[in-house]
Amino acid sequence: MLSNDSAFWPAADTTYDQWRDQAPVHRSETPDGSPVWIVTRYADVRAGLADRRLGLDKTNSRTGYTGFTLPAALDANLLNLDPPDHTRLRRHVTQVFTTRRIEQLRPAVHRHVEQLLAGVHPRQTTDLVTALAAPLPLAMIGDLLGIDQLDRIRAWTDTLIAPGPHQPYTPRQAITELAGFLRDLVADRRRHPDGSLISDLVAARDGGDQLTDDELTSLVFLLMWAGYETTIDALGTGILALLQHPDLRSRLHENADDVPAAIEEFLRRTGPTPLSIRRFATEDLTIGGTRIPAGDTVLLLIASANRDPAIYDRPDAYDIDRTPNPHLAFGHGIHHCLGAPLARLELSVAIGTLAARYPDMALAVPVEQLRWRPSFRARGLTSLPVLLQPA
Repeated sequence: MLSNDSAFWPAADTTYDQWRDQAPVHRSETPDGSPVWIVTRYADVRAGLADRRLGLDKTNSRTGYTGFTLPAALDANLLNLDPPDHTRLRRHVTQVFTTRRIEQLRPAVHRHVEQLLAGVHPRQTTDLVTALAAPLPLAMIGDLLGIDQLDRIRAWTDTLIAPGPHQPYTPRQAITELAGFLRDLVADRRRHPDGSLISDLVAARDGGDQLTDDELTSLVFLLMWAGYETTIDALGTGILALLQHPDLRSRLHENADDVPAAIEEFLRRTGPTPLSIRRFATEDLTIGGTRIPAGDTVLLLIASANRDPAIYDRPDAYDIDRTPNPHLAFGHGIHHCLGAPLARLELSVAIGTLAARYPDMALAVPVEQLRWRPSFRARGLTSLPVLLQPA
């Protein structure tokens, strides 16, 4: 059974390996008791990510886990839509969210990393989640979307990522205020275009078609949420891998050209999204010899697929010479992550800078004492205490 217990994560890979070895498909439950099918092997997971019979539209669900309940202004996003609506919206986004646009952000990523590390005191314990992994993607989302109220956004998103008694909002308050903020932001960009991604989305047309306000607000929410939450987790687990493997850290210190390959291996081995977003069988179908009735919820276990020995030699190892490395950390098919180029850029600059500047950095606590987010959906550290020792 899937668990929200933070103690699950240290042994998660062993558990996933056992599931994959036992059967290609398992019947299980989410922590709230919703029944789901879990697909564990690489070939089936990759095929499932591209299978149009596994839809994202929640109206196809007859029973089981459907994920977050969002206000209408945030719900019309790409993670809840199937073709043709998904095709139309994604075409609008790809007009303006281009590889060139992301590459133009490279100097800003370097600047933010430098500014954040300038506030770190060498030889003192530093929480790299608080000091780097969380503020960097938030700053980049601010740059990309033209948003300057980052403290408010961080308070809302932190509440949604890790709800609890010490947060300033309840999840309901956070999502309501965030939805209102984004609606107002879209309306302001309609009146006052400023060259930001939001303004370009407002102006984007596909023939005579323009995005509605709800579609625009939902897209901005998705870009902000996905660009923030998952990148925090990817940075945290990537830095942890660097800390746990001195030989790898030494290699990246000596050869910056190896950083991109290392990032791909970090994403494969301990990616931030162990499970795909829930999908719903739109008709009766068979996966891995198991019949799945129409309307049932399916979760594709990316973390298990990315460690499948049928695809990867020495799947436990961080092998930056691994070629090819067809990992599924960013998905596959029509729902492949739009923000993958930006995430790769942030990871490469941040982790490359740490390896170059602090080749002797070390965990400040035993690995067993690290705290993980209490979520079965995301593999992420809540803190990462590190001693940064300059070369």
